Amino acid sequence: MLLCCGSRTLDLTEPLVMGVLNVTPDSFFDGGRYDQVESAVQHGLAMAEAGAAFIDVGGESTRPGAQPVSDEDELRRVIPVIEELAARISVPISIDTSKPRVMQKAVAAGATLINDIYALRAPGALETAAALPAAICLMHMQGEPRTMQAAPQYLDVVSEVRCFLEQRIGACSKAGIAPDRLLLDPGIGFGKRPEHNLALLARVADLKVHGRPVLIGVSRKSMFQALLSRSVDQRLAGGLAVATASVLAGASVIRTHDVSETLDAIKIARVLMSAGFHL
Repeated sequence: MLLCCGSRTLDLTEPLVMGVLNVTPDSFFDGGRYDQVESAVQHGLAMAEAGAAFIDVGGESTRPGAQPVSDEDELRRVIPVIEELAARISVPISIDTSKPRVMQKAVAAGATLINDIYALRAPGALETAAALPAAICLMHMQGEPRTMQAAPQYLDVVSEVRCFLEQRIGACSKAGIAPDRLLLDPGIGFGKRPEHNLALLARVADLKVHGRPVLIGVSRKSMFQALLSRSVDQRLAGGLAVATASVLAGASVIRTHDVSETLDAIKIARVLMSAGFHL
């Protein structure tokens, strides 16, 4: 299974890790830790050294209740970090944004993957992404960050998320975006209650629409408060358990704040798979 990221083609036959680099003051776990260019770059370098296959740079928090930021503020946060990382590492850099202008400038600065929680539904985003060489991660979200956790409802969450992803793949195809540029994300925690998250995680294989790879991001999320009564700094073990299960279920990319630990979990999952373990 291949993913074309600019001039590079990644083999996703074996699962990979995407390291989270939030250069924001208000992200739910690491807000404010890496909001200076030097600290952000050093953390990105450390994640690449630890084995991350992608570094996902975000300049706008998408936690529940988060307020939007302007293009200018987002660009000011992310562009210097992307430029510096692109000059120092060969690991693909992802830009976590929904804004067409940020997509353009981030790719010009060195990003080769666009990670969009709105799945290119913002005005101009689909056309902008189609004109760029970057890969694209299409994520499902019910509502928007400010309101998404108010009262999410589904009749059949797996079928509805799968249908949404099919529709977005179709829109991308009509815009001229090749299938091998697409990565899919069911959006764990984005407009979903714990039972919705669990249903999606139990059926990762059913979310591989048209055979495209699936990204799972559960790192430090509030679902672990509901499941384990753990605060955000105590959720590593829960995240590793879900990462392992997700890989066994067919996930190709795990997005995480905890790169080294998640890589260990994935290695164990791969060993289990090679020994014949199946969910």
